[in-house]
Amino acid sequence: MTDNTAGALPGRNIAALGSASAVQTWPSRYLSGKNVLVATLIVILGFLAVYPLAMLFYGSLHSTPPGMAGEFNLNGYRSIMNWTNFVVLLNTIGISLAKTIPSLALAVLLAWIIARTDTPWRDKLEVLITLPFFIPPILTAMAWGMLGNPQVGLLNQVWKWMTGATVSPINVYSYGGIIWHMMQYSTPFLFLFIVDIFRAMDPSLEESSRMCGASRWRTFRNITLILMLPALTNSFILSLIRGIESFESPLFFGTPAKIEVITTEIYNSINHRATPDYQYATALSFAIMVLMFVLVVWQWWLLKGRTFTTVTGKGYSPNIMKLGPWKWVTFGFCILFFIVTVVLPVGQLIIGSFFKFFGFYSWDMLTTEHYVAVANNAEVWRAFFNTMLLGLLGATAVMTLGSIVAYVSIRTKWRGRRLIDALAWLPWMMPGMVLGIGFLWAFAMLPGPIPIYGTIWALMLAYVALGTPISVRVMSSAYAQLAYDLEECSRVHGATFFQTMWRILIALAWPSFAVGWVLAFFGIMRELSASILLYSVGSEVLSVVLLRLWSNGLAEQVSVIGLMMMLLVILFRWVQLKLIKSRISTL
Repeated sequence: MTDNTAGALPGRNIAALGSASAVQTWPSRYLSGKNVLVATLIVILGFLAVYPLAMLFYGSLHSTPPGMAGEFNLNGYRSIMNWTNFVVLLNTIGISLAKTIPSLALAVLLAWIIARTDTPWRDKLEVLITLPFFIPPILTAMAWGMLGNPQVGLLNQVWKWMTGATVSPINVYSYGGIIWHMMQYSTPFLFLFIVDIFRAMDPSLEESSRMCGASRWRTFRNITLILMLPALTNSFILSLIRGIESFESPLFFGTPAKIEVITTEIYNSINHRATPDYQYATALSFAIMVLMFVLVVWQWWLLKGRTFTTVTGKGYSPNIMKLGPWKWVTFGFCILFFIVTVVLPVGQLIIGSFFKFFGFYSWDMLTTEHYVAVANNAEVWRAFFNTMLLGLLGATAVMTLGSIVAYVSIRTKWRGRRLIDALAWLPWMMPGMVLGIGFLWAFAMLPGPIPIYGTIWALMLAYVALGTPISVRVMSSAYAQLAYDLEECSRVHGATFFQTMWRILIALAWPSFAVGWVLAFFGIMRELSASILLYSVGSEVLSVVLLRLWSNGLAEQVSVIGLMMMLLVILFRWVQLKLIKSRISTL
């Protein structure tokens, strides 16, 4: 008995040791899985951001087009150092500043009206004010090209008919036209950033100023605006960057007036020269990246060492200002903004689609032949299918990647999370045109077994890169509201990382996920600058087909396709608002 017992104990000890060994190796396996995930994210984000940026620098030093043998030199940088490009740079920065400053002022005014006054139907007005942001700029650019044409523009014709004048008062093919069009989608973009800041600000800070004898204007200038400085600075820099990278407005309204900016100069150097100058275009693109980096560093320096507290631990309720009869003035101002930015361009698309020739508006010119032509155009339907495919798959890929990146950045202490977050935000500083040039080189230099260049997947990867910063921002805000014990409970019960992500975190944050998905879909549908460089025959998207039809003088068919895209915008915007409403109701 004793010998048997003694003989049994070592076996039990060995089993126990084996069990202990298994327990000890579980953390190592977990850490290994974590490291694999971090490494995978770094590789994916590096391919989407660092690789095209590196190839952009490579292309700026290479003397021949992508995929061709050549030599390395500085000719590209030497060629951009001339007076013409200095004027182009001044045009770019000047136009961006000229649209950013009034856009920011207008956005602040609209945000104050919606968040701090008793203007009637403010919730409805907020939807109307933000709608222009979701309309692809190429549509409104084409619409205003028909509205403000100095010869046959509808607004000019109406003015001449009403006044008997012979001179057109509106000419969109000018500096003013470029700035005017850029303001129409810059203002709602800034409004989206600023309106929630007004809602979150403790009004007691402003009331204290008023009690000390300060006027409303002095309080607004010295208290409200100073406390909003971080938000205003962020909004200003983002709007300035978007202005510098703008392509549609300068292309449609600047090119006929011989007004060049950096994006149109890059586009023309590749598409409108007898021999495309890729080295010149790439060197100019890399110079833009340097400019973007300087702007971001300037923002960091401006806010360095400053603190701005607008929300305190004390309970408060937003202070709504009673405007009296003036509330109808602010209501009318918001409606006027909606009419100018949405009703007029959409109305022009409707009118233009039913008349035989653009600019000739008489009863005998009414027709539906443009709808028939579009319905029978195989290229349009192929582009529509490509756009829907890229939108559905691209938005899903963007939100999946953004959800994982946001989780690692916000809810873990893993080594490498800061690098992942920085890589995810890097494309935000890369204009679509610049990213398109970078990917043009990147795809051409991939080894033969990876045939991405010239396929629809080249567009997909560019869209994912451009959309990832927004998806990370959306999901980071959603994750920050969830308690950590929710996922800990899931892991204790044996769920894997991805099961916890899908069944717990994304399930609870699904309204934000869905809203981000709709935003990503809108971003893909409206993207033109990267698409125009990366598409090939068979992989066209609607924005590219629209530009091609417009260039061929088929403005009437452009109006029909524009209305199709507007229906999609309204549908997906309605879905987004429903999801936002459901999210608010569950809070």
